[in-house]
Amino acid sequence: MRPPHYTLTPNDVSRHASAVLQAHLRLPDHGPKCRAGLLLTLLFYAAARITSISDACKRLRDAPSHEAARLALLATLPDLVEIQRRLNRALAGDLPKALRRRRQRLAIDLVLTPYHGQPLRDPQEIVRSKAKCGTTHFHGYATAYVIHKHHRYTVALTAVRGGEPMEDVIQRLLHQAARVGVRPCLLLLDRGFFSVGVIRYLQAARHPFLMPVICRGRTLDDPRGPSGTNVFLTWKQSGWGEYTLHDARRRGARVSICVKCRYYRGQWQRHGRQRLVYAFWGLSPPSFDWVRQVYRLRFAIETTYRQMHQARIRTSTRDPRLRLLYVGLALVLRNTWVWFHYRVLARPRRGGRAICLELLRFRTMLLWLQHVAEATLGVRDTTPAYLRS
Repeated sequence: MRPPHYTLTPNDVSRHASAVLQAHLRLPDHGPKCRAGLLLTLLFYAAARITSISDACKRLRDAPSHEAARLALLATLPDLVEIQRRLNRALAGDLPKALRRRRQRLAIDLVLTPYHGQPLRDPQEIVRSKAKCGTTHFHGYATAYVIHKHHRYTVALTAVRGGEPMEDVIQRLLHQAARVGVRPCLLLLDRGFFSVGVIRYLQAARHPFLMPVICRGRTLDDPRGPSGTNVFLTWKQSGWGEYTLHDARRRGARVSICVKCRYYRGQWQRHGRQRLVYAFWGLSPPSFDWVRQVYRLRFAIETTYRQMHQARIRTSTRDPRLRLLYVGLALVLRNTWVWFHYRVLARPRRGGRAICLELLRFRTMLLWLQHVAEATLGVRDTTPAYLRS
């Protein structure tokens, strides 16, 4: 095995992450005490500790007050559309050139962060969904990511408004991905995109797709028999079919159907036959197992979201700009972690680079950023105490 050329240090990680963010976010200095580099250090510290900017300022000895840091962020951030554009450029800062040479399988999904307050200006800033974490109000974001040689890169991010058609969200993500040179050969979508509007848009744009089917209609135990897509749940063997959806405006969308029948095989408290129903268009699958295995690639985006939440700054602000910045910062840090594994930590070998995730875990990289911030600004290790006389 070849010896390493050099040793990666926390300062290397901090400098690279700061260079990528500052090159694309272009945050200006806000006075002598709140320079752009200092604000990025505070953001890294808060992201590493999964805490708020206010808590970061209180824990770091030489940091400005939390009110000064908050006002500096609000004064230097542009509007929501421009922040979104700059964050997408930052996400593309570490993308390998190989992603732009050929079309990629692109996965798209939604992530909802719980919100317990009121919108700042527009009620459509809030997305309504099923109850989670004690609320039905959320700030919604959609992301697109690709898998390149076992590495997952987030290539596009967009905020989702309440009541916004999902086809508009997909169109915006595909446009942002195309601006950085990533074009899809196949879209892997969540079941939440199974709608007439999304299918008609993708078919008109000539984008092949694969997504699970939402089973609707009369249930299996209905005396009249099942209807709608619930009919596919009665199949006892894997097979192919077709189905036409209709919406409230009587628009139709026809898709091909793949039903994969399998047994649960000892899954916890599950027995019998399982039926996986997929809708696809624009491709010719060679087998039922191929459809299932290809769609399983989309599940990795859930891991990406879990890692994103490990670096998402907590806040109670009503400003959607700051909330989008914190989500985008977490995704950029994760892309930076993937880049280090691909370009720096991967071990050369015949047939491709060997990835060793144990060399630098994502939480370890965040801990390094925390240590650099503490070494730069110092730690407040005392607190006032009042003794009774």
